[in-house]
Amino acid sequence: MAVENRAGRYAPSPSGELHIGNLRTALLAWLFARSTGRRFLLRVEDLDRARAGSEEQQIADLQRIGLTWDETPLRQTDRGDLYRDAITKLQARGLVFECFCTRRDIAEATSAPHAAPGAYPGTCRDLTEEQRARKRLERPAALRLRSEVTESTVTDEVYGTYTGVVDDFVLLRNDGVPAYNFATVLDDLLQGVDQVVRGEDLLSSAPRQSYLRSLLSPEYDDAAPPLRYAHVPMVLNTSGQRLAKRDGAVTLADLELLGFSTAEVVAELLLSVGLPGDGTRSPSEQLDAALLVFDSQRLPREPWIFDEFALRHPGNET
Repeated sequence: MAVENRAGRYAPSPSGELHIGNLRTALLAWLFARSTGRRFLLRVEDLDRARAGSEEQQIADLQRIGLTWDETPLRQTDRGDLYRDAITKLQARGLVFECFCTRRDIAEATSAPHAAPGAYPGTCRDLTEEQRARKRLERPAALRLRSEVTESTVTDEVYGTYTGVVDDFVLLRNDGVPAYNFATVLDDLLQGVDQVVRGEDLLSSAPRQSYLRSLLSPEYDDAAPPLRYAHVPMVLNTSGQRLAKRDGAVTLADLELLGFSTAEVVAELLLSVGLPGDGTRSPSEQLDAALLVFDSQRLPREPWIFDEFALRHPGNET
């Protein structure tokens, strides 16, 4: 499949309003895709934590900052049959097993000497059928991938080569909901996504997802290339912590109440990644100008400290 038929995407969870950090990542995902001749897709990852009205608000805000996408946004809650089919295919290859562990079981096992920090310890991997039958009477099972490797390496356009743990991670939770690491990989594969731009906090997930993609590709898209990742630096508050709603004026609506136009917010976002921004021009005009000079290799490698007070009072930054 040619590059122009491949895609980049932005995939928010509709759990609330998008804040400045979310909008900055969405803008970068759009620039990465458009600058490489890829389609740009919007996917609503609503399998968990969906809040009424959030999807509509998020889409409206993305449109306000000038983003466009090439297909109707996809919702994960509409794709249950596809997830179940993919798990069935993996089960047929012996790559899935039932897990009855609680979070506490796993935490206690991974705190033991010589255990890999944060990795699933394999507690239920080799249970006999008799043991599984007995445990099914006690609690429903989650389904985990029977990984055949312990680590995987990905190449990231921002952070370079990154090697991380690949354990027997969850595919389907014990409440029947597909897990994030599984659903997002399958959706990317089915949508032709080969470029993933997202926050650096998700870098540690990339090896697991890349490995799973390699297992699913023969079933769905033999020609699917490895994912091209770009984990972009986070937006932090003035205390150096990850930006959140509790930090005050961090959404478009918040900043509008302080007197900032959407065009001015877009200008600040572009300036924060070293691109030209001009708040007197419309968001779409600014994005078109930024696209002409966008170079992923020149993106800042350090977090952006967001301080709306400094934006209102230039020259007074502390």
